[in-house]
Amino acid sequence: MVVVDGFPGPVYPPDHAKGPTPDSDFVIALKRTAARLGAWPWDPEGWDNSYSNRFAHGDGWGDATHAGIEGLQNWSGTIQPTGNLGEATFNFLRSVKVPQGRTHAGEMAMDSVAINLVNAAYHAANPAPPPTKSKREQALGLAITQIGTKESPAGSNHVKYTDWYGMVGPWCAMLVTWCYEGPSGVWPASPTFDVHASRYSYVPYIVSDASHGRYGLSVTTTPKPGDLVCYDWERNGEYDHVGFFEDWVSGHEFTAIEGNTSTSNDSNGGEVMRRTRDVNGQATKFIRVAE
Repeated sequence: MVVVDGFPGPVYPPDHAKGPTPDSDFVIALKRTAARLGAWPWDPEGWDNSYSNRFAHGDGWGDATHAGIEGLQNWSGTIQPTGNLGEATFNFLRSVKVPQGRTHAGEMAMDSVAINLVNAAYHAANPAPPPTKSKREQALGLAITQIGTKESPAGSNHVKYTDWYGMVGPWCAMLVTWCYEGPSGVWPASPTFDVHASRYSYVPYIVSDASHGRYGLSVTTTPKPGDLVCYDWERNGEYDHVGFFEDWVSGHEFTAIEGNTSTSNDSNGGEVMRRTRDVNGQATKFIRVAE
């Protein structure tokens, strides 16, 4: 059999209870194949894409030039001649060759043009599912939508992430938790963040748990978008701030989505922002979150 991506689905004429099947280029592929076999007139410019009663049933098996699908089913000797096209008839058409005495004798009846039409019809009927995003991609995507969110009033640490977490205070870690938990059940929480209002609101706890491999956290030197990045501004072993690693912009600079930051106050600036950071500008630790 010629190789195709798949069977586009059954086809029924108007006189069938399940018909008529919607017009499609799959029908053109069937007419082209039938015509190469001599069971339908060769008229590529004149064919329509409707699976008509005439093409399904033919004009009688004695009229070879208009035998239609039913005539080809009868010719197969193994398929019930109904004019309805299922997978058995489709596979038969994929298997047979152009008879002797006809143009292109010996070639497969379903040629490359018909195969391309079949493949297009199959993919139209069976669209590929959207790619599944990892939790880190989901969390980062959500964080990006929060850029521009500010405390109200300024300097109060009152923001929707602290309201959601149930604690008012510096909230960079609470933004991370909010994004990874999947607010309002948007998606299942990462195992790292499956205890609401417990993990995490305090950056040193994130770093400590990652260093000891707790709750699915681990330290990485090859961050992926959506991993966490923690900063120790004074290099004194006390990590002050956390955000989402977004992407590298040079050999040692990267962008990050961070909460409670500003250009004048890295760790308590009151806004969700995209920041450009230098990995060497402070002690920097990248942390992978469990999927």
